[in-house]
Amino acid sequence: MKLLRNEKNRGYTPLFDQSLDPVNQINGDYKEGFYIGIEVPEDDSDAEKPFYSPNLWPSVDILPGWRETMEKYHREALEVARAVSRLIALALDLNSDFFDQYEMLGKPTAAIKLLYYQDRTSEPANGIFGAGAHSDFGLITLLATDDNYGLQICRDKDAKPRLWEYVPPLKGAFIVNLGDMLERWSNCVFRSTLHRVLGNGQERYSIAFFVEPNHDCIIECLPTCQSEENPPKFTPIKSQDYLLRRYSDTHVNLNLYK
Repeated sequence: MKLLRNEKNRGYTPLFDQSLDPVNQINGDYKEGFYIGIEVPEDDSDAEKPFYSPNLWPSVDILPGWRETMEKYHREALEVARAVSRLIALALDLNSDFFDQYEMLGKPTAAIKLLYYQDRTSEPANGIFGAGAHSDFGLITLLATDDNYGLQICRDKDAKPRLWEYVPPLKGAFIVNLGDMLERWSNCVFRSTLHRVLGNGQERYSIAFFVEPNHDCIIECLPTCQSEENPPKFTPIKSQDYLLRRYSDTHVNLNLYK
């Protein structure tokens, strides 16, 4: 609790800190987490932006070497994300380095969230979920999981009723969730992945790496994804504004406007 999540969305998140599907949840998510973002010193002018700041770290006496491990994971996961983004760019008839631009993944707001789900069995009919149904906010999310089932996806989020299926864990592999910004960029060529987590009575761990562009990036329909017959479906929006809204809607007492 000494490292409780601050106004820059860094640090520990206790049970029920987040409610990803408030319409269908009674308490919030049955999970704990720990956010680690881009490390920016307090005296850096960028530290005034909502998603840049120093991280919160436990004492080296408690977890020696942990900070270095997490910072290395962040660096290397970002390189994996950039490699995936090049495949996405090619699929959208763009230059392969399109998302490498400075305002996109050249200087992103990518963040790790370490996740722990208690050994509780979810009860969807009673509004009890490990994590409520949602789609992630950014470009993509790289998800590393343990061997326990829990993650479910809905292939058609517009279907009624929705059909859910488990994503089997695969050792040594990332699960790649597509995010809302990619849906907006691609004009729904790529749809963001609607997903949730159901507890099955076993403890479960996962590491989410949220890949989000620079604060000032404008998320708007790409030229290769629109035509007279298929005009843009979304109004352009600045990345910072979109993320502020989505994070504030799903976190308890979160004020990233400070």
